[in-house]
Amino acid sequence: MSDFRATRRALGSLAGAAALAATIRPARAATKLRIGLLHTLSPAPLYLAMERGYFAAEGLEAEFRFFEAAQPIAAAAVAGDIDIGITALTGGFFALAGRGALKVIAGGLHEQKGYEGSAVLASPKAYEAGLTGIDKLGGRSFAITQFGSSFHYMLGRLAETAHFDLKSVTLRPVQEIGNMVAAVRSNQVDATIAIASMAKPLEAAGAAKIIGWVGDLVPYQITAVFAASRIISGRAQDVGAFARAYQRGVAEFRAAFLLPNPVETDRAIADIKKYVFTGDPDGARKIRGGVGWYDEGAGLDVADVTTQIRWFTEQGLVKVAVDPAEVIDTRFIPPLRQS
Repeated sequence: MSDFRATRRALGSLAGAAALAATIRPARAATKLRIGLLHTLSPAPLYLAMERGYFAAEGLEAEFRFFEAAQPIAAAAVAGDIDIGITALTGGFFALAGRGALKVIAGGLHEQKGYEGSAVLASPKAYEAGLTGIDKLGGRSFAITQFGSSFHYMLGRLAETAHFDLKSVTLRPVQEIGNMVAAVRSNQVDATIAIASMAKPLEAAGAAKIIGWVGDLVPYQITAVFAASRIISGRAQDVGAFARAYQRGVAEFRAAFLLPNPVETDRAIADIKKYVFTGDPDGARKIRGGVGWYDEGAGLDVADVTTQIRWFTEQGLVKVAVDPAEVIDTRFIPPLRQS
């Protein structure tokens, strides 16, 4: 009997140890992961994940590499200069993805009706001349980064919804987001699009006028997380680790700004200011007024990404056939539930 009890105690100890081991992720050496992003407020959840040690907790030595426009981030992923990127999806991105080089794995900023994300800005001169609404953009000049950019896409979708002729708009590609804003404030173009953290200070300073919000007319997945296909196939464990850290950053972002808690908001702003509005005495106000919407769990709006692929293809901005099922990979983060 005593032997039976001893054996049962031993088995119980082994079972307890096994249960404990199942809850602990195996330790591994830190792996370097290069993340490409715009140096703006839009990827704020990643700043929180970095500052709060979520990448390190997943065994990743994360490194941010900043860019001035979306398309170069996709090109850098294909070239092997970065491993994962987060930015707007573009015609150039889908062309690369259609050739098997890139895959979309999670959602980022999501334009929402009634939520101030991306603003349509009119120059002071154009506003005085009657450009007071999105429906009046026909026949105007409009700054974008590049043909096939997210700004080109947003303008095209706005044209469909607000019923103006996209072909009547003179597109001015100026390569960088900063140049777009500068072109409007100096009256070199009639209009452009800028995220709230840029648009609101411009309007407050009298340098531009907000004439509408993209999300009110065209709710869509403005940014997304993607990775080079070779990274997904060769480093799936690292991509999974990134996804978990990223989701924690999104949860913190939502708790601080979308489900606001004053203490959490102040703490998040302190972390974010290490990356944007550094040294700006008005930085906290700009962050509060400029944060965008991130869906719970960072799920991707698959239906909208499919719509984007269709639009870019119809416009002749993507020359290859792109199958959404081949360029979207939701194994790491479940997609957004469709209502």
